[in-house]
Amino acid sequence: MKISYSWLKDILNFEETPQEVAELLTSSGLEVEGIEEVENVKGGLKGLVVGKVISCEKHPDADKLSLTTVDVGSENLLSIVCGAPNVAQNQKVVVATIGTKLFPLEGEPFEIKKSKIRGALSEGMLCAEDEIGLGKSHAGIIVLDETATIGEPIANLYNLQNDTVFEIGLTPNRSDATSHYGVARDLKSIIAARKNKLGSELQIKHSNFLPDASNLNKIEIEVLHKESCPRYAGMVISGVTVKPSPEWLKNKLISIGLKPINNIVDITNYVLHDLGQPLHAFDYDKISGKKVIVRLANENEKFVTLDGVERTLQTNDLVIADEAKPMCLAGVFGGLNSGVSESTTSVFLECAYFNPAYIRKSSKHHALKTDASFRFERGTDPNFVLTAINKTANLILEIAGGTLSMDVVDIKHEEFLPNRIAFSYNNCDALIGKKIDRNLIKLILTELGIEIENEGNDALLLNVPLYKTDVTREADVIEEVMRVYGYNNIETSKLIKYSAITEPKNFNLLVENLIGDTLSGFGFNEIMSLSLTNENNYEQKESLVQMLNPLSTDLGVLRQSLLFDGLKTIAYNINRKQNDLKLFEIGKTYFKTNNEKFPYSENKVLALFITGANFTENAYGLNQQNDFMLLKSVAIKLLEKMGITTLKFSESTFGNFENGLSILVNNKSIAEIGKVSKKVTKQNDVNQPVFYAEFNFEALVKLYSKHKIQFVEPSKFPSVRRDLALLIDKTIKYQQLEELAFATDKKILKEVNLFDIYEGEKLGNKKSYALSFTLQDTEATLTDKQIDGVMEKLVNNFKQKLNAELR
Repeated sequence: MKISYSWLKDILNFEETPQEVAELLTSSGLEVEGIEEVENVKGGLKGLVVGKVISCEKHPDADKLSLTTVDVGSENLLSIVCGAPNVAQNQKVVVATIGTKLFPLEGEPFEIKKSKIRGALSEGMLCAEDEIGLGKSHAGIIVLDETATIGEPIANLYNLQNDTVFEIGLTPNRSDATSHYGVARDLKSIIAARKNKLGSELQIKHSNFLPDASNLNKIEIEVLHKESCPRYAGMVISGVTVKPSPEWLKNKLISIGLKPINNIVDITNYVLHDLGQPLHAFDYDKISGKKVIVRLANENEKFVTLDGVERTLQTNDLVIADEAKPMCLAGVFGGLNSGVSESTTSVFLECAYFNPAYIRKSSKHHALKTDASFRFERGTDPNFVLTAINKTANLILEIAGGTLSMDVVDIKHEEFLPNRIAFSYNNCDALIGKKIDRNLIKLILTELGIEIENEGNDALLLNVPLYKTDVTREADVIEEVMRVYGYNNIETSKLIKYSAITEPKNFNLLVENLIGDTLSGFGFNEIMSLSLTNENNYEQKESLVQMLNPLSTDLGVLRQSLLFDGLKTIAYNINRKQNDLKLFEIGKTYFKTNNEKFPYSENKVLALFITGANFTENAYGLNQQNDFMLLKSVAIKLLEKMGITTLKFSESTFGNFENGLSILVNNKSIAEIGKVSKKVTKQNDVNQPVFYAEFNFEALVKLYSKHKIQFVEPSKFPSVRRDLALLIDKTIKYQQLEELAFATDKKILKEVNLFDIYEGEKLGNKKSYALSFTLQDTEATLTDKQIDGVMEKLVNNFKQKLNAELR
């Protein structure tokens, strides 16, 4: 959510700088994720100065060009070639000096350089409106008033109003801060708490009383479904002129990333972001029967939204309709045939409080996320309806003209009373861990708009306004006090309490710590990602666990692998020039099962990722890339650290690998290791090889819990390695080769390893495996005869039983 610094200052009088405001908001729970400087004219007209044309003559070699000398207040006059038809001597003009970067309305920015045009020296540029982003005209250069001072920056003449915009990561519970007014209210309370005195009052401009209505153009309002619409207000304004908005209004919207449309629409958008209350303006003449009906949609009722899409409504969709048709999907999106256009002369203005559950269901079902639904589904303030509609009406009367032709009709189906909550100072002290001055607590509550109805020795009876949708109990009030007081102001206790643990060993925790210590020693960094993910990551969707109310379509299911979020992390880092990565994550995956008793399964896994170079740039020629063999060695060393040493390997069937291995213990897979396919990496915006391993964490815990440490004396005698390159059928798996090798010799054959795979067109249905064999005797040094004998047996068995050929 974008919040404008200058907009905040319109509402609240404060002296803090943008950086200080960002720190205050972040400390109170409104995390400022970014700060952006916004210019209403791109480039801020930097480098542009007032110049006077001292002389102007026709270019001898070009009929449409003029040779000018221009005084810009520097030591020497500038020679500038100009192609504008209206350039003349003694004019005051806008001059772009050498080195100035111009930002035209259309096209790419460009820098002014000293150049020759048709043989004549040009040391700058005389500018038209469109060339510097001030307007659309290109008929000629801008001619300034005679009173302009030579050499004065052009930015001073146009009174540019630059702004600072905060990007706030708003949590779902903070519906009270979905507007500039709400953020200003928080800022007011924080500043007051820091200074320990009441702050200045919040300002709501244009919310004064409306003029008397003529009641010449009336609309009948009927609310048929009271549960979904507890409050609805509407009025009619006639004689309006729909046109572009004034500059101040355009600049406000542009600063927070909105595109101005017309004055009526812009005003409703302005009030939405100002007060947090969405409104909608209908073309009065398009309302059939001059009646507005708030009702639920009919089954399969058709409705065309503003984006031109025909949508099929469901029976729990709330609509604003006239006697003939739906005009608006309430709280979500307007209709194509009822909105304000250039021909509109009268508008029906609505402002309502809708039940958040209905808006959220409609928004989700139709995949429509709008500024209005963002606020309605979190909960707006039902007591702010009249304030918002009055402000909007006054702005329309001021900017678009017209008269009030129907007074506000306000339909309420209930009284909206504040929540009464008992608050104890002692409970506050106990939860926070610090005794805060009682007067400061009362000041914080008052500044947040929470009324103190009654006060006792240790307690307060509070009236919490309805815009505080997440404050419903005493603990919530204490949290409000704490976040405004400042989490950083709560000192760490000097007293540490510890209870002796008498439980049996927690092998889960032991294995987690062992993995973390081991992998960090190998240069890995731990990541943590969200369990929610996009269902498009998975081809088989039957076993996906769907969310009932997803935050977005990108977060609609629970993950079945840690691969995809890890790839997003890798892409994020690569985009920030961090290409060499070793990452690990311990997390859970989720599956839907066919078991009626246990319809869902939850599995804990360990994921490893490596990509890029193994070593940073160095002077020693160490340029090894992270690859499959490195990841395999890390996996084996990690398992050895847990006492898991009896391993077998087979080809992996993991669907997202180009090639890989399964690690088996007792003929059960405990890990999959491989190179992630290019298709998957490309889909996740990663353009370099990524190698991935996924371990069954629960299997690791089970194996570790059974492991007993035993001392085995290392052999005093050396090991011997021999390699074989075998040409085998593509159907044969590595596991078959390994099993056959150990079946051939169990005494001195200690290890078999696959270190190279080759498949090519020339091999046809064959593939080449390069295997290494480690031989060792614990009682004596191996002789050549022993070694050759074992290797000969291996070759013969591979040939006879697997039709292998030596390469």
